[in-house]
Amino acid sequence: MLVCGLVALVAGLVVGQRELVGVGVLLTAVPALSALTVLGAASQIVHSRTLSPTRTPAGRNAQVRVRVGNSSPTWPVSSLSVEDTLPVPLGHEPRYTIGYLGPRAVRDVSYLIRASVRGSYPVGPLRIGVTDPLGCVRISRDVGAPSHLLVTPATVALPALGGAAGSQGEDSPRRSVSGAGEQDPVPREYRYGDDLRRVHWRSTAKHGELMVRRDEQHWRENSAILLDTRLRAHGAGGLTGSLETAVSVTASVAVNLIDSGHEVRLHTERARVHTASAAGVLDSLAVAEPSPTDELFGGIGMLAETRGATSLMVAVLGALSPQEADALSRVSCGGPRVAVLCSHAAWPDPATAHGVHDVLATAGWRVLFLSSAAELPRLWSRAAAPTAAGPHTPGRGPR
Repeated sequence: MLVCGLVALVAGLVVGQRELVGVGVLLTAVPALSALTVLGAASQIVHSRTLSPTRTPAGRNAQVRVRVGNSSPTWPVSSLSVEDTLPVPLGHEPRYTIGYLGPRAVRDVSYLIRASVRGSYPVGPLRIGVTDPLGCVRISRDVGAPSHLLVTPATVALPALGGAAGSQGEDSPRRSVSGAGEQDPVPREYRYGDDLRRVHWRSTAKHGELMVRRDEQHWRENSAILLDTRLRAHGAGGLTGSLETAVSVTASVAVNLIDSGHEVRLHTERARVHTASAAGVLDSLAVAEPSPTDELFGGIGMLAETRGATSLMVAVLGALSPQEADALSRVSCGGPRVAVLCSHAAWPDPATAHGVHDVLATAGWRVLFLSSAAELPRLWSRAAAPTAAGPHTPGRGPR
């Protein structure tokens, strides 16, 4: 329009046609006048964003609701469009044309996002575009701070351990301690308010004063999990990479043990992972990154420190060297030891995988070869059961 206006203006002056000059002046002035109509309009736009939920398992949908409004009490916005910026794993960036937005007017838009890979993803900032009524001028601006969506690892349901790992009772992971090697519980002095049904008459006669039975002392089963996150052991990442399989297996096992009442100690080759609750485990594993560490000996050392009070030990591993397999084979505990090997990890050759399998199995580890976390449920109950006859070996190497 500016070019046409200038051509018309020059041509009209050359040939002496005032009408053509007027057309040129009009065409040249329209863009400038259009710019005045959108001047300051972008600063009038306010917005809010709501994620529901803000924390979701991988492969599940989350809804994003964006509310935009015109904060001006007098000036409308002629034409408004909005676009939420998203990282590639969350899909295409949604764009909506709101159109005319009057003074104090509010509009809502919503869309669904889904992440197939765990992680913490920014949603936003919001990119707004204000256009004049003739479409001559458009002003774009990014407004607001991004919201964050936490995508936790996908988990699979595992059968409850019940009496696994040395617990008393068929379904309880707790043990009761009644005394220091005596058949009768250790009594204590009677206190005001104690139930008389708890009076221990034999001790009362012995001590000459009223004695009552102590409350049963319970302690929870302790389990230790080692997750191998070394980049060298897993190779290429991505949804189908062995690291994602290892993280998903670890999350499934940890959640199953915590839900069964176990105290879980989870760590990688670098540090311990927060395990106060199942949600805390999933949140920590959601942002676990590949480690540049070359060797697993640090993680094996931390696993060995828990052997005295551990009734179940699980190692979720990538490709191991013979030396690492030998060091891991010497780690012991008071219950089953389960090694989960990712068959699609960065094994140099099948013979290495077979050798690691044989070393661990000979030392009493129950070895599982997996290419997907979906294979874990049918193997888990037999692998972690304390009555298993020996190492569980559903496969002899990577498939």
